[in-house]
Amino acid sequence: MANQTDILALIAQGESITLEFKTCEKKLNKDVYDTVCAFLNRHGGIILLGVTDDGEVQGINSQYISQIRKDFVTTINNGQKIYPPAYATIQELQLGDKHILRIDVQESPDVHRRDNFFFDRNEDGDLNITKQNFQMANLFARKSKEHTEDEVFPHVQLSDLDAETLKECRQRAVNQRQNHPWSQMSDLELLKSAKLYQTNPSTQEEGVTLAGILLLGTEDTILSALSHHRTDLLVRRVNLDRYDDRDFVTVNLVQSFDRVMDFVQKHLSDPFYLEGTQRISIRDAIFREVASNILIHREYTNPFPAKLIIEQGVVRTENANISRGTGKLDPNHFTPMPKNPNIAKFFREIGLADELGSGMRNLMKYGQAYGGGIPQLLEGDVFRIVVQTPNIEHSPQVIPQVTPQDTVPFWMLMFF
Repeated sequence: MANQTDILALIAQGESITLEFKTCEKKLNKDVYDTVCAFLNRHGGIILLGVTDDGEVQGINSQYISQIRKDFVTTINNGQKIYPPAYATIQELQLGDKHILRIDVQESPDVHRRDNFFFDRNEDGDLNITKQNFQMANLFARKSKEHTEDEVFPHVQLSDLDAETLKECRQRAVNQRQNHPWSQMSDLELLKSAKLYQTNPSTQEEGVTLAGILLLGTEDTILSALSHHRTDLLVRRVNLDRYDDRDFVTVNLVQSFDRVMDFVQKHLSDPFYLEGTQRISIRDAIFREVASNILIHREYTNPFPAKLIIEQGVVRTENANISRGTGKLDPNHFTPMPKNPNIAKFFREIGLADELGSGMRNLMKYGQAYGGGIPQLLEGDVFRIVVQTPNIEHSPQVIPQVTPQDTVPFWMLMFF
């Protein structure tokens, strides 16, 4: 039997995306199966029966516990109630003189429904998303074993791509590595080697993939395949209701990266910074990672637009995401997972992104020195980054060097 202290500590946490309390005196309420379905479709979770929403342990009448357990197991294995049928464990626990039941639900690789209704979990609630097209699309994308970037568009061929962008990317790759194989390939061979031109396994039709369109397409080609594609760049320092400056970016991702960096360089200061004896731009080092993140790791089938918002003392970003968890990411206990591996690899080949994980380390390393606070990365259906920036009116023009141990240094460099 579980340790009583552990269960009380769990209850003290309160309801969350993975923890639900349900009152249950003599029989199960039907909304228990809403939660089971939501947990199966999201990250799994724990249901405590016999506990109120505010964490009071009311308990279950012990005479009915055996029947409640039997009813629960029967229902979740009934394909007319939960489909596909699911597996979950149910365990009796005792807290003082009160009896409760703990249900453990594991995340499922399938999409589940309860009585033909689809449920998803958000914060501490179960959401019926059956008629919510965007949420349904996101749920199926999250459960899919394929990446949406690999969708083949047979009507899109080489002539629909931006020839100058493709030429520039080839040169950037060669600049990164002199003997890069792309230097000897035709345009079609290059696309195939980067998995940007594939064959649909079901129809055997060939064409440029969604990743290829996004990376190299003309603006018209991109919008014909993904009409909602855009990245919104905003400055809100004076006019907080609207904006002081804005760039509405609908071009391909290679050009978008340059537009993001140009916007950042226009509106954010770049204090003098030495690493060893070499001056580097930590502003560019930080926002190179931020820019590549919002372009590479976005779920492009979701119409939620990516945003980079520059405010007084802070930059915030948002982009649609297929989340593998929720909450603040801990860089010390974080396993990076590419959302669009082919787009990510292409960015690395042309020098616009670092190896998976190293970019985050740079963001953390330089972020605190730049704005005085550790950058925050917040996982969810919308992925968010928060980076503090120097106060324009009061910040010194020289900031301290990060030591090899990545701690705040003990001396200040001279002002210039």
